[in-house]
Amino acid sequence: MRKMDEKTLTLGLDALWVMLSAVLVIGMQAGFALLEAGSTRMKNSGHVAGKQILSFAIASLAFWAFGFAITFGAGNSFIGTEGWFLKEGKGTFDSLSWANVPLELKFLFQLGFAGVSLAIAWGGFAERAKLSVYFLFGTIFTIAIYPVIGHWVWGGGWLGKMGMQDFAGSTVVHLQGAIAALVATILLGPRIGKFNKDKTPNVIPGHNQVYTVIGGLILWIGWFGFNAGSTMAVGDGFFGYVALTTNLAAAAGAIAAIVTAKILVGKADIPAMVNGVLAALVAITAACAFVEPWAAVVIGAVAGSFTFWTSIYFERKGIDDPIYAFSVHGVAGIIGTISTGFFASPRLVEITGIGKAGLFYGGGFDQLIVQTVGVLGAAVYVAAVSFVILYALKKTIGLRVTAEQEISGLDISEHGSYGYPEQLDPAYQPKTLAQQ
Repeated sequence: MRKMDEKTLTLGLDALWVMLSAVLVIGMQAGFALLEAGSTRMKNSGHVAGKQILSFAIASLAFWAFGFAITFGAGNSFIGTEGWFLKEGKGTFDSLSWANVPLELKFLFQLGFAGVSLAIAWGGFAERAKLSVYFLFGTIFTIAIYPVIGHWVWGGGWLGKMGMQDFAGSTVVHLQGAIAALVATILLGPRIGKFNKDKTPNVIPGHNQVYTVIGGLILWIGWFGFNAGSTMAVGDGFFGYVALTTNLAAAAGAIAAIVTAKILVGKADIPAMVNGVLAALVAITAACAFVEPWAAVVIGAVAGSFTFWTSIYFERKGIDDPIYAFSVHGVAGIIGTISTGFFASPRLVEITGIGKAGLFYGGGFDQLIVQTVGVLGAAVYVAAVSFVILYALKKTIGLRVTAEQEISGLDISEHGSYGYPEQLDPAYQPKTLAQQ
């Protein structure tokens, strides 16, 4: 009787932990809203923040209807073909059978991941895309793009069978969103005024660095649900180890990024520091359960520093990525995924049961090759499908608002009101005594 009670208690604690983790991951949408609104201009702030609610609403319905089944449902090595509308049958969701929590909690937790990936993709659309595109591309991304790579790695697909190590989604979540963002950035073209005739870039600063910092902190906190929550269990306490490596990497990324900014541009740039934290978190997301703490510090520092450099590089090449989505989530996602091919510790590989030890531990090139194949396979698929979809939308309904609407701001042109009416709307400007 006592053993049964202990088992019941463990199952209950696991369920509570997954629910808490799901709330943390879904709460990251608030972090993205503040981060992106603060990093863009005042005239677009309401639109940029509001699209997070729209985005998560679209993802919730599409992932419930089709996305979850394609990701985790029984099928073949490429897609799941069972479990539509979360309908469970015998063996339908065996790819998640290791997690001893109700199916509804598994769905909510994984939904948070899909929502984050879609939120990342929108970074490439910022300040110039039509609202209608969010509806259409958001739905297709959640059904035909994100779940496919998810199935390849986590749902019993071909990359998972190869032993690809992506514990919480450096590739599955972040690289996917970043590739879609990059394709959108290229097809949309730069914002009006971003580049001069000689192609040199102009700085278009965000309107509120405080929002950016608060958004970054919310995301940092949410990442404990993202990474540590991916254990989906509390019994062995391994979630604590994952939380430790996650936090160490983030700290290293913050310091590395602000030092790199000081060296490269001569100033300790605050948004660069925030992006350094996020880049480090993105990178450690794949590796958090496979690497030792010292390696987590190295991975975070490399990601934070390299991400800042690439953000400058891509801008100089004429790519206008308003919140540096590809540098933060794409470049760092690649770094993090590849890193386990070097740093995966034998003792941690034994604990997780996934893949092999890395090159630096005598594991040879096997895991490094698997990680590289995974990155390339995911990147090619996401880039190809995103391009086809967005190019079709561009040639039919169009991707971009008119120049007049862009200059006016998407708050007023797409929603009919400003996020900051007292500052921008003439109707709310303070009147002089003579006007009164």
